[in-house]
Amino acid sequence: MLPFANMSGDPEQEYFADGMVEEIITALSRIRWLFVIARNSTFTYKGQAVDVKQVGRELGVRYVLEGSVRKAGQRVRITAQLIDAQRGTHLWADRFDGSLEDVFELQDQVATSVGGVVEPTLQAAETARSANRPTNDLAAYDLYLRAYAMALSSAAQFPKALRLVEQAIERDPRYGPALAYAAICYFRLVFDARSDDPEADGRRATDLARRALEVAGDDPGVLANAVAVLAYFGEDIGAMMALVDRAPALNPSFARGWYISGVLRLWAGQLDLAIEHVEASLRFSPRARVGWAIHLIGSAYFFSRRFHQAVSKLLLSIQEDPKYPASYRLLAACYAHVGRLGEARDIVERLRTITPSWCRTSVTCGTPSTASSSCRACG
Repeated sequence: MLPFANMSGDPEQEYFADGMVEEIITALSRIRWLFVIARNSTFTYKGQAVDVKQVGRELGVRYVLEGSVRKAGQRVRITAQLIDAQRGTHLWADRFDGSLEDVFELQDQVATSVGGVVEPTLQAAETARSANRPTNDLAAYDLYLRAYAMALSSAAQFPKALRLVEQAIERDPRYGPALAYAAICYFRLVFDARSDDPEADGRRATDLARRALEVAGDDPGVLANAVAVLAYFGEDIGAMMALVDRAPALNPSFARGWYISGVLRLWAGQLDLAIEHVEASLRFSPRARVGWAIHLIGSAYFFSRRFHQAVSKLLLSIQEDPKYPASYRLLAACYAHVGRLGEARDIVERLRTITPSWCRTSVTCGTPSTASSSCRACG
C-alpha cells in the first residue's frame, strides 16, 4: 500500500494522511491469506511520482492500493483505488467523506470499509487469474479459489465445487481453508436436499470441520466456516456462537464472518441480532456475495412472524439465486401463514422442480438439523 497523497495544500496534514495509511495497512493485515508489504518499505515511495507496474516489480506484489486525502475546514475527503500492478488496470475505487471532529474515528471507519471491500475484490481477481491457467497446473490454492467462487455463484454449484475442493485437500491434507469449505459443501448438500445419503454426508461434513479447526490458527475464514457446519449438525449453539465471534474480532471487516455469525444467531433464535450481523456483512461486502444474506434476513423476519417483510426479502432471494431451495420453502410457508394458499402451492411446485429429493413437510424447514435423513422441523 502506497503512501496517500496530501492534497490539502497544508503540510501539517501529512500526519493525517500517513496515519490513514497505517490504519488501512493494519486492517488489511488481518486478512490472513493476504500478504501486505510493511509501511517501512512502501513509504520509500512517499512524495514520488510512481509507476504502479514498476512498484509491483520492485516490491514483488500483484496489487497496489493508493489514494489521497483532501482537507477543507473541518471536512475531509479520502479517496482510494486498488490497481492490478501487473496489468495496470483499476479493480476498485471509492471515496469517503467525513468530519475531522474525531479524526481517529474517521480513520477507523475508512480503514474498516476499505478492508471489507478489498478482500472480496481480491478474491474475485485471484479467481480470474486461476481460471486462465491450465487445469493440470492448478495448485491447491487455485482449486480452492475456483470452488469458493463457483459455490457462491449458485446453490446448484455446490456438488461441482466439492469435487474441486476435494482435489485441493488431496494435494494438501492440512489446507485449512479447503477443509473448511469442503465441510460447507457437504453441509449444503444436506441442507439443500441434494444429498443421496444425508447421514453419511453429515458425518463427512463434521469430520472435515473438526480437521479444519485443528489447523485453523487465527484464520477467521476457516474458523467461521467450520463453526457453521458443527453448529448445524448439533454442536452446542452457545459454544459455537462464542467461537464464531472470534472471526470478526480477528478481522472486523471480514464480511463472511459477520454473515456466519448472523446464521448462528438465527438458529439460536436471536432474530434481531441475526439481521444486524447479516446487514453488517452486506455493508462490508456490498458487491461480492459472501453467503445468502437476503435469504437469511427473510428467514429472520419469518421466524419473528413478520411475514409481509419476509415475503419481500425471500422474493429477492429467489431472484438472486433461483436454484436455492430454502428460499422457496420459507416463501411457501409465508404465503400459507397470510392465507395466500394458491401462491403457496405454486411455490411448492417450483420447489419440486429444483430439488431431486423432497419431503412433504419440508416447506417449513430452515432450522439446523442433526445428521439424519430428515430435518429437525420434519421430525
